[in-house]
Amino acid sequence: MSISTQDINYVKDHIRLVPNFPKEGIQFVDITTTLKDAKAFGITLDYMKDIVKEENIDIVVGLESRGFIYGAALSAAMNVGFVPIRKPGKLPADVISVDYELEYGHDTIEMHKDAIQPGQKILIVDDLLATGGTADAAAKLIKKAGGNVIGAVFFIELTSLGGRNKLANDGIKVHSMLQYDLD
Repeated sequence: MSISTQDINYVKDHIRLVPNFPKEGIQFVDITTTLKDAKAFGITLDYMKDIVKEENIDIVVGLESRGFIYGAALSAAMNVGFVPIRKPGKLPADVISVDYELEYGHDTIEMHKDAIQPGQKILIVDDLLATGGTADAAAKLIKKAGGNVIGAVFFIELTSLGGRNKLANDGIKVHSMLQYDLD
């Protein structure tokens, strides 16, 4: 299946830009308006599935929290497993973790220790690629577990923030359905 320009425009028409959220000067790209429209959400999932159909993925990893929405739906559509990567203290069994730097501090993400088996082909999925910090940390976590990151798929990419380059420098193929330059 190929996604048409008409389909892309339909999805774009269902994205809401919210000025000054979460703070003054930020233009927030709100995807909740695409989630409530079954056609827009379906087109987004079809794009993600189509772009990686030849990759023989074993596991889809979704990043907290909106990556869970896209990742879980995509894994079901592809008939492969889903693994959530979460913030500390949210997973009930033994975990492995990675610390990473943010623009103004640091954070940690975790995954169940037994979630990924060595050699499995992993796809990272999230709603938004900005600076790439969280996705890069997820790739490190997956590699720590022995998985092979075959790519990362995002619904939206904020091109001016350089996330694609950060991931590409680690050898990760990056795909995004929609790109915005909010500068």
